[in-house]
Amino acid sequence: MFSVAIEVLDVIIDDASNLEQRVEASRLLDSMMSFEFVFSLHLMRALLGITNDLSQALQKKKDQDIVNAMKLVEVSKQRLQLLRDSGWSSLMDEVSSFCGKHQIDVPNMDEKYVMRRRSRRQAQNITNSHHYRVELFYVVVDMQVQELNNRFNEVNTELLLCVACLNPLDSFAAFDKKRLIRLAEFYPTDFSDVEILAISDQLENFILDVRSSIEFSDLQGISNLAQKMVKTKKDKGYPLVYKLLTLALILPVATATVETAFSAMKIVKSRLRNRMGDQWMHDSLLVYIEKDMFHSITNETIMHCFQNMKSRRGQL
Repeated sequence: MFSVAIEVLDVIIDDASNLEQRVEASRLLDSMMSFEFVFSLHLMRALLGITNDLSQALQKKKDQDIVNAMKLVEVSKQRLQLLRDSGWSSLMDEVSSFCGKHQIDVPNMDEKYVMRRRSRRQAQNITNSHHYRVELFYVVVDMQVQELNNRFNEVNTELLLCVACLNPLDSFAAFDKKRLIRLAEFYPTDFSDVEILAISDQLENFILDVRSSIEFSDLQGISNLAQKMVKTKKDKGYPLVYKLLTLALILPVATATVETAFSAMKIVKSRLRNRMGDQWMHDSLLVYIEKDMFHSITNETIMHCFQNMKSRRGQL
């Protein structure tokens, strides 16, 4: 892929129709053929490789296994720490081998570091080894670890593990009454002290009830459990449990889905469509974010729904 990109830039430099394109391509080629670019490229590949499984797990909104996701957080932290402690030599070997293959100069790590396009008089009094190992390698890895610590601190991790206890898979195998009571304690404005005491017995009754009911034996997630409780009127019989369930369902909406919506907004509301109204943007975002669900709807169904919205002269 790297070689192809270099070849494309060479072609643009030789055959571009205007000077601006040739200058931009030449600048990109110069940057890509530098040791600093190759080092940064390999460092980011290593970091993204470590956190890829965690990223994929957290994006599975419908069938996410929270317990396994939390384990992946710890695994990612351990691997990042291992990379920081003993991954420098192997990373440098990969970078040096890549540079040799593509004829990119490898600087002497003991020499003074000189920033590209800067004179040696303006250079900092540090070695190449210090710049690449301390100022880049250590700093970037530490930032990644700090980001994981900030997003998944002790409180957040405990909250997510408590939510996982509501998972109905395998006849509510993850059910843990103590953790669910602890989950209710995270919401003091929604559960009074009296309700905290009452929910203990209600959870006992609830778990015996649903485990003995065939209607709750084949549920796949927390959202399915909430729907089934409403359908069977058990949301009225176990109001505190149902309230706990609704709070658990709101939690993902306040995290991953919001981030997904903001990312989608940059695509949907572009420079050419910057005057779209709130309702139109809402509908467009809904279709974009939930595209997996909308792919299952046929064109005939959409046309039939549109035709029935009001009487029309022509038939679709």
